[in-house]
Amino acid sequence: MAKQASAGTPATVALTKAAIVHEVHTYAHDPASTAYGDEAATALGVDPARMFKTLVVATGIGRPGLAVAVVPVAGSLDLKAMASALGVKKVELALPALAERSSGYVVGGISPLGQKTRLPTVLDDSARSFPTIYVSAGRRGLQVELSPDDLVSLTAASVARIRR
Repeated sequence: MAKQASAGTPATVALTKAAIVHEVHTYAHDPASTAYGDEAATALGVDPARMFKTLVVATGIGRPGLAVAVVPVAGSLDLKAMASALGVKKVELALPALAERSSGYVVGGISPLGQKTRLPTVLDDSARSFPTIYVSAGRRGLQVELSPDDLVSLTAASVARIRR
């Protein structure tokens, strides 16, 4: 996989700065679509199990008490498993405005990379089943393909089964 020039988002800038091999993929986002991950998988012809969505959760501890879950589009986040992976009592999905403010990205384009505020991150263990996975590159219609190990390294993520 060839390293491509940065698309100019904080996510792609972080990848380029860290010299991480990655490939940027673009597609035409339909503004009427709210199933962003499914839309990306279909548009790019990628197995939804290899396309990962980034979800911001509220942990109820600390300020602002947020964390990032990266799970396959083909499934959903298991909130109890995520809480266990973080070592907290419970988590819930963060309000969209809070997720946007913390990450610096809009919902549907939140990347686990290059976030404005670095948060504890958990990557679902199914990612390690693939040589590369896709995550948002920081805006709707833009995905980045990289190795799961590089994603773990760059985000200091832990890996656990957090999908349902």
